[in-house]
Amino acid sequence: QVQLVESGGGLVQAGGSLRLSCAASASVFRFNAMAWYRQAPGKQRELVAAIIIGGSTNYADFVKGRFTISRDNAKNTVYLRMNSLKPEDTAVYYCNARDAGMTDYWGQGTQVTVSS
Repeated sequence: QVQLVESGGGLVQAGGSLRLSCAASASVFRFNAMAWYRQAPGKQRELVAAIIIGGSTNYADFVKGRFTISRDNAKNTVYLRMNSLKPEDTAVYYCNARDAGMTDYWGQGTQVTVSS
């Protein structure tokens, strides 16, 4: 069973930065894509950023230019660097991995709180 473990969340002031990490219990090359989602209270979970097996990346419009997704293949870890954080970025951030069989795996989530 694949496990994804997120870390790096916390409380930060508006304009600050955080880096989230997602460590996978399997090789990242097992997955067609890995991604970060977020869910704010009372809202649906939404895609933040994704990195495809070949290395290409996609971002939601609301984080373009501020967030960067990256991958360390040797460590089986995906990162989300978040700069210029805004209060509206406050949410639980979840790591996701999707394998070739279209099975989704999820981490337990890490809370990010941005104060104004």
